[in-house]
Amino acid sequence: MSEVFRAYFVHMFTATGAVFSMLAMLAAVEAKWSLMFLWLVVAFVVDGVDGPMARRYDVKHKAPIIDGVLLDLIIDYLTYVFIPAFALFNSGLLPGWTGWVAIIVITFASVLYFADTRMKTADASFSGFPGCWNMVAVVVFATRPDFWVILGLAIALSVTMFLRVKFVHPVRTQRWRIVTLPMALVWTACAGLAAWFDFQQPAWITGALIVTSLYLMCAGAMQQVLYREKL
Repeated sequence: MSEVFRAYFVHMFTATGAVFSMLAMLAAVEAKWSLMFLWLVVAFVVDGVDGPMARRYDVKHKAPIIDGVLLDLIIDYLTYVFIPAFALFNSGLLPGWTGWVAIIVITFASVLYFADTRMKTADASFSGFPGCWNMVAVVVFATRPDFWVILGLAIALSVTMFLRVKFVHPVRTQRWRIVTLPMALVWTACAGLAAWFDFQQPAWITGALIVTSLYLMCAGAMQQVLYREKL
């Protein structure tokens, strides 16, 4: 297999995320939330694997016809933002006007964030909340908090997108990666299991999902405080 073919194969692998997002959307339209999240977890795994593959096979130089960064952002907006926002709105978890406020805030803030040239930090982390609404939505479906909590979380995280607060990348941020990467893998497994159990999962899955989510959410800010990092 030639180096060029391998590089373009990585692009095609990344592009499967668009297929999984469509399958997730079709499930969401039919209110099959567990199936929707299972497809989103598959897309999440693809997104976690394709980056290291792209760097290994140097797709930027060996497959330059396709912009891998742009391809990734398009799929990420679908799977991380658009479909989870639809799920929060259409599931009944946010009744009445609260659902409208949430989807407007989430989609508007996220598309601006995805186009922000300052979203990546020097250590390959994120500056501001990276729009991972798929992760937020899984935890919300698994825990079913009061709608005021969900709305407050949506607004707070949307504001945080534009603050100089660090959020770690589970693969690329080197500091604490020995902890962060296993945490991300456990989160992915628990998210898939929660959806598999139709969000009637055992308590230990819920607990693990909450703990890993809190770590992934707060690790970057903790690094800023402990090491006096400036973004």
